[in-house]
Amino acid sequence: MFLNAAALAAATLGFQTAFNEAFTAVQPTWKRVAMEVPSTGSAEKYAWLGSMPQFREWLGERVVQNLALSDFTLKNKSFENTIGVDRDDIEDDKIGVYKPLFGQMGDAAARHPDLLVYSLLPAGFNTNCYDGQYFFDTDHVGYNQAGDEISVSNMTAGAGTPWYLIASRGFIKPFIFQKRRDYQFVAKDKLTDENVFRNKEFLYGTDARVNAGFGLWQLAFGSKATLDATGFDAARTAMGSLRGAGGQPLGIKGDLLVVPPSLEGAARRLLTNEKNANGADNEWKGTADILVVPELA
Repeated sequence: MFLNAAALAAATLGFQTAFNEAFTAVQPTWKRVAMEVPSTGSAEKYAWLGSMPQFREWLGERVVQNLALSDFTLKNKSFENTIGVDRDDIEDDKIGVYKPLFGQMGDAAARHPDLLVYSLLPAGFNTNCYDGQYFFDTDHVGYNQAGDEISVSNMTAGAGTPWYLIASRGFIKPFIFQKRRDYQFVAKDKLTDENVFRNKEFLYGTDARVNAGFGLWQLAFGSKATLDATGFDAARTAMGSLRGAGGQPLGIKGDLLVVPPSLEGAARRLLTNEKNANGADNEWKGTADILVVPELA
């Protein structure tokens, strides 16, 4: 192949097409547990995380609910993935050899948000969230029916493989995926580029400015206890018992069981079997969806 602008443009188009086809073929699952928040700067402050607005009887004037209760800030990070292609290979028309590699790059870019979001789950046992406590902790500040502050838990300790119960169907999710600049394909593919002149190499890559962080701990429960009816019952009860500052029930329902591949069998026995281990009707059948997450392996 004679290397000119048209030939290089055709090569880049082939690589980009492989990238785009793989990127669009992926069906990431992070949106089931995280909300996407657009970002317009280097970081975003989530003051509203300190409040869950609720209805009250309108007596007298409106009561403005103060949202400026948290100074939790999530900074954007830059991520990249770059492939170098030897000039000789393009000159010798070996473009097809590289297309699977660019397909893999597109696949990795599409799955990167999953990697960021799901890494938060195990980290939640030892990483602070907006209230200064670990995201999964035994002594978050909660409220009783009278509106008095009490200590509440969204975790069960233990020595087992962690599993997680998520309230996934609301507008707000327990985790945040923040996007400043979306994933895009870029190329340094001109014969006059420094990388070609010095290293005889064309460069192709993808990059993005994003990050993931913790949202409302009330919407997630982490457990290191055995995944069985007893542990699941404890998690559902804890989430459903949470109340707001005025004492009203928050109405939280754990509807998504998130597990690593090693707990898929236990999850399906718990939520899909007609009978439990004792032969009685399985009261938990169909009460939550199952999400098996390879990133948690």
